[in-house]
Amino acid sequence: MHHVDTIVVGAGVAGLAAARLLAQAGRSVVVLEARDRVGGRVWTDRTDGLVTDLGASWIHGIADSPVAAAADAFGMRPVEFTVGGYQPDSRPIAYHGVDGERLTDAAAQAFVADIHAVDAALTDVVARSEPQASYRDVTDAALAQQGWDAERTQRVREYLEHRSEEQYGAWIDDLAAHGLDDDSIDGDEVVFPDGYDILPRTLAEGLDVRLEHGVSRIAWSSGGVTVTTDRGEFSADDAVVTLPVGVLKSGDVAIDPPLPGPVAGALGRLEMNAFEKVFLRFPAKFWDDGVYAIRQQGPEGRWWHSWYDLTALHGEPTLLTFAAGPAAVETRDWSSEQIVASVLAQLQRLYGGAVETPTHVHITGWQDDPFARGSYAYMTVGSTTADHDDLATPIGGVLHLAGEATWTDDPATVTAALCSGHRAAENVLGRAVPMAQLWAPAS
Repeated sequence: MHHVDTIVVGAGVAGLAAARLLAQAGRSVVVLEARDRVGGRVWTDRTDGLVTDLGASWIHGIADSPVAAAADAFGMRPVEFTVGGYQPDSRPIAYHGVDGERLTDAAAQAFVADIHAVDAALTDVVARSEPQASYRDVTDAALAQQGWDAERTQRVREYLEHRSEEQYGAWIDDLAAHGLDDDSIDGDEVVFPDGYDILPRTLAEGLDVRLEHGVSRIAWSSGGVTVTTDRGEFSADDAVVTLPVGVLKSGDVAIDPPLPGPVAGALGRLEMNAFEKVFLRFPAKFWDDGVYAIRQQGPEGRWWHSWYDLTALHGEPTLLTFAAGPAAVETRDWSSEQIVASVLAQLQRLYGGAVETPTHVHITGWQDDPFARGSYAYMTVGSTTADHDDLATPIGGVLHLAGEATWTDDPATVTAALCSGHRAAENVLGRAVPMAQLWAPAS
């Protein structure tokens, strides 16, 4: 049996951050990773010379962001691409009405003003909501305060449904009322045309990372931790476990004894989402110039309602849309051809015969990834924001959970993963460690 000071389970950003800081502190560390690569849900595909981030893509707000600082130190080339958390404006958006025709500027501005009016009311409604309230409950209450007619109300209602799906990959009735409390952006948002995976690959440099080591059991006691993999057992004084919520809840990895009540309770109130990316590269651009997104209203947009123009990032005409929430669930077993046909049917409603057959298509499959079981976690009805931090409560002085779902301030992001790994390392060491050590040059 191989013995080290600390075992880190998972070579995603959280695990690599924890391992890097612990190794810098002089501890012997081994990172066990089931995949054949590092990065976890940060995954850049480079097939045919094309760079496509299949998992994490954005830094949602670079102001005071440790990920932005790390990216800068690691030489990652950023390009500003501010999505704004599915906001209705702030960037040029081509809105199309129920009939498929593009809205006039005046009609689009009126629609955006309605959304802002509901958002203003939502702040107080969410604050006063009951513990078991869903995001549907609070948005319906805010809509009711407006006194609009049915048509006007429905247009904003469906926008709020799409926001829930695109932000958390969850249907609005399943998301907690406070599920979008973190929906704020501080500073520009950026993407990395050379690939987000530069971040985890650089964090992993110099670490003892054992790829293709699938973990099946984590046994812990006051005396330490033993981790069973398909390539043998490893023991340590303590462990940092960065398994996604979906894997923790699946039972694929036994934790013995089971997680204690407060931690298990928090885990039970979080759920992995259904959220897939659909990249479409075309021979020529057929959509509007000067816009960064295309959106359509009405029942035709039930699944495919928003497309983002990535042309400037990829150097060729490219649209990104999402199968999110119900769309991801219902198309899960569809072939790539079926999904593309469904998406193109909606684009053809808007742009007619100008829509050509895509030259390249890439559709993610995070729901079926056994090492993720979804893209990221969300708060189910009955959950509170404290559940994120509660999930990271140190266990028995030897077991520490980390990952995007364990960070309250900005969950479901690479920032959350990085910060949670930093916190886990501090808990193991029993002292504060500067975050900047993660990207400091080797001495």
